[in-house]
Amino acid sequence: MRGTAYSAGGTLLMECIRAFASETHFSLFDPFQGGSEMKEVSAEIEIEAPAERVWEVLTDFAKFPEWNPFIRQMSGEVRTGAQLHVQLGPTGGRVMSFKPKMVNVETNREMSWLGRLLIPGLFNGEHSFTIQALDEKGVRFVQHEKFTGLLVPFMAKSLDRDTRRGFEEMNRALKERAERAY
Repeated sequence: MRGTAYSAGGTLLMECIRAFASETHFSLFDPFQGGSEMKEVSAEIEIEAPAERVWEVLTDFAKFPEWNPFIRQMSGEVRTGAQLHVQLGPTGGRVMSFKPKMVNVETNREMSWLGRLLIPGLFNGEHSFTIQALDEKGVRFVQHEKFTGLLVPFMAKSLDRDTRRGFEEMNRALKERAERAY
């Protein structure tokens, strides 16, 4: 039974959260029952460079400090299951550090990670970077993140404003760097 994650205190905590949610006019779902609030943020850009070149720039984590205004530092292996160390934040915004796990890597096509704040269900983010070939000389690059968890309603405005701005800043910088050689 999934309810074993609850103690008597956990049940009481969920009842308090439900009561708070009903008073503040938004709904919350029990994370131990599989539901939660959700927010998605995306940004895309067309890049006049082949998928291989965009992938090369995107996965050269050591050079992120040279060009990436959003993901300031990143380290780890480019492979499914790898633990990453990431520092990110939009220009002028607060920089946060976390250690997501790489959940999918498809060379020249997609890379995605899953990050969590403290415990699953509190604040989770599944971030993907997708390279869609338009022709042999150009791609569409899409950054997308799906946020879930109890804290999402409290962070929705910040996610819309700051996270979207960070995605757009990084996308423009990736375009500039990848196109420089072409």
